[in-house]
Amino acid sequence: MATVVITGAGRGIGLELARVYADRGDTVIGTVRAPDKAGELRKLGASVTVLPLDVTDEASHAALARALAGRPIVILIANAGVLDARGGLDDPANSTAMWTAMLATNVMGVFFTARALASNVATAKGRIAIISSRMGSSERAGGNTYAYRASKAAASNLAANLAVELKPKGVAVGSYHPGWVKTAMGGSGADIEPATSARGLVARIDALTLATSGTFETYDGARIAY
Repeated sequence: MATVVITGAGRGIGLELARVYADRGDTVIGTVRAPDKAGELRKLGASVTVLPLDVTDEASHAALARALAGRPIVILIANAGVLDARGGLDDPANSTAMWTAMLATNVMGVFFTARALASNVATAKGRIAIISSRMGSSERAGGNTYAYRASKAAASNLAANLAVELKPKGVAVGSYHPGWVKTAMGGSGADIEPATSARGLVARIDALTLATSGTFETYDGARIAY
């Protein structure tokens, strides 16, 4: 029975990942910004623990690290993310405040999460999975959704660099596109259900090894060009 930590586990893909791991008997620690609103996560059962985490706040990460001090983590999933401003240059949502918030969550949040718990994962010779997006691939430029695309490109770059630094410690790192998923972020017109994405991601993370560390691929196993 492995310990799995998932950030942004209160809804969407994070919640479904928690469900898959809990159903197969793993111990799940799901982090959320507002634990009092994590009712669906708590319903998954006694094997699930809810802890607070604001991924944009260093002090919040430090508190999480203290709460989990000395505990081996087999799988750490940096899932927390946001999306705004889907248009092009003229989209008024492309404000300084929006860019700052998105980069803080989708990029800085990944870095602080990895830094806070890397030693726990190293103790278990475990894996770190970063939920990115193929929208961050330069080969899939769309001329829109600039902040999200830039943030996911950076998140996958972080994964590649973490793979280099952590490999000597026995930690494998991968970044993953979850698919276009029917969530609050993906919308009702998306391609797949959250459960389909989660099952695929779990299979990809299970297959991650030191030999494949640094990979960037989809939930169903297709490689993505950076």
